[in-house]
Amino acid sequence: MNTITPCLWFDTEGEEAANFYVSVFPDSRILDVTPYPGDGPRGGTTMTVLFELRGQQFTALNGGQEFTISEAISFQIPCDSQEEVDHYWDTLAEGGEEGPCGWVKDRFGVSWQVFPKRLIELISDSDPEVARRAMDAMMKMGKIDLATIEEAAGAPA
Repeated sequence: MNTITPCLWFDTEGEEAANFYVSVFPDSRILDVTPYPGDGPRGGTTMTVLFELRGQQFTALNGGQEFTISEAISFQIPCDSQEEVDHYWDTLAEGGEEGPCGWVKDRFGVSWQVFPKRLIELISDSDPEVARRAMDAMMKMGKIDLATIEEAAGAPA
């Protein structure tokens, strides 16, 4: 049971976003869809969608145009391989916006940090020169290319 569930505020596309995210991440699912009650302007349309991505629950709320999602909050996706980085980056970037240093904004405006776990090892290497070279290489990238960073860092794999 999660003790903290991030809630993502959308205008009307919360269910579409939840279905997209569930299709991107393995071991993910829609848990519940709750409609707005009554016959008001949103009556019968989707109010919230509770969904789970790799064991983490999220809520998508169709709350209207009052608030929008920003890059001030992002979700990190630590990856085991370059193939995994490529999958998440390429899929989330479709219709969205590629950013620097592994950041990508999806078509719903949600920001993600997609990076190989090995990157963290390299930029925190006990040899400050290895760490600096790895960081310098990463700072020049959009999608993270681990082989290029490892080569620049000159550290044994």
